[in-house]
Parts: sequence; structure tokens; C-alpha cells
Amino acid sequence: MTDDANLQQRVADELHFDPSLDAAHIGVSVRNGVVTLTGHVETFVEKAAAERAARRVRGVKAVAQEIEVRLKGDKQTADDEIAARAVRILEWDVAVPHDAIAIKVAHGIVTLSGTVDWAYQSAEAEYDVRKLGGVKAVINELRVRPRASAADVRSQIRGAFERSAELDASRVAVETTGAKVILSGRVRSWTERQDAERAAWSTPGVTAVENRLEIA
Repeated sequence: MTDDANLQQRVADELHFDPSLDAAHIGVSVRNGVVTLTGHVETFVEKAAAERAARRVRGVKAVAQEIEVRLKGDKQTADDEIAARAVRILEWDVAVPHDAIAIKVAHGIVTLSGTVDWAYQSAEAEYDVRKLGGVKAVINELRVRPRASAADVRSQIRGAFERSAELDASRVAVETTGAKVILSGRVRSWTERQDAERAAWSTPGVTAVENRLEIA
């Protein structure tokens, strides 16, 4: 069995193993370590879960997400109802500055806009909304308000890397251009690559992260 065929089987097994999604209608293809997911699921949450499951598999270099969201029985939720639910769920989440976030819904696609102080608030707002029934996709246009100097950002990211049991800070180079962070070097797995990017996004003042890390 070729490396790609072996990886294809392991990704398919992981999808079927994940209890948070129904993988019966998901197709998997692999070329040179790049996984393409096709087919359809009933919710946006399942679509996101499928991508996370694929990325967990050792050997996966990248994931192309082509899964469609098809609501069960073609049942559609009205855009105004989705918008009202989105407003409520953001109000309930104390980690999200809901007053700073504008919500627009068109054909089940939710667009978030506005300015927040931290990157994790942007990620949390997107996570909250994409759990809602009837949501087909989320476009996150939230901006992070710059707060720290480039030297401060670099220092805080380095500190986060050194505290992490999963990351070898000596293998990761951190560059900053204003509020943008560029990560380069080599890591041992896709999970470690994501952990490095998450540490960068968790630093106050960061508005963009370019992840150039290669998987050894």
C-alpha cells in the first residue's frame, strides 16, 4: 500500500471514530500528504469536526475542505432567526465583547465584523456562532486592535513556546512586522504546528499570523 493510500485509510478511520460527526457521506482523497474532504454533512459543526479529525492524523500536511452543509430534509432556518440566535449566544458568552460585534446573515452564511482587543475573542465568537442550527458557514471579518510593540509580541510568543510541553522553542523562529507575526522552522507534527500558531494568536497586539512552519 502506498503512503497516500495508507494515509487515506487512517484519515477515513479517524472520521468514522469521531463521535461528533456522521462520516457516512464524507469522501477522502490524498495526494502527496494533502487530504481533500468531499461529500456532505448536516451541520457546520460536523464540517468543522471533520477537518479537525483529518488534521489530527499523523502525516497530514494540509487539508482541502470541500464538504457541503446540507440541512436535514432541506429544512431551512430563516436568516432573521439565525441572526437573533447569534446575538443571544454572543451575549451569553462572557469572554466575548458582544457589543463590539456586528452580525449579518444571508442564506445561512453568517458574517461577523467589528474590532476586538484579543485574537481569542475573535475565535471564540466564531466558535459560538458556528454551533447554531441552520448556519452553513461563518465569515470572520473581526479585527484585533493593535496593543503591543513588535518587541513585546516577539518576547511574549517566545515565552509561550518555552512554557509549552509540546513545543521545542529552539526549532521555531519568530519574526514580527508591526502587529503581524511570521513563524518559520520545523516542527514534529501538524498538532505542534497548530499549537505554535495558537500561541502566536494568543499574544495581545497580534492582528495577523503567517505560519510557514514545516512538518519534519
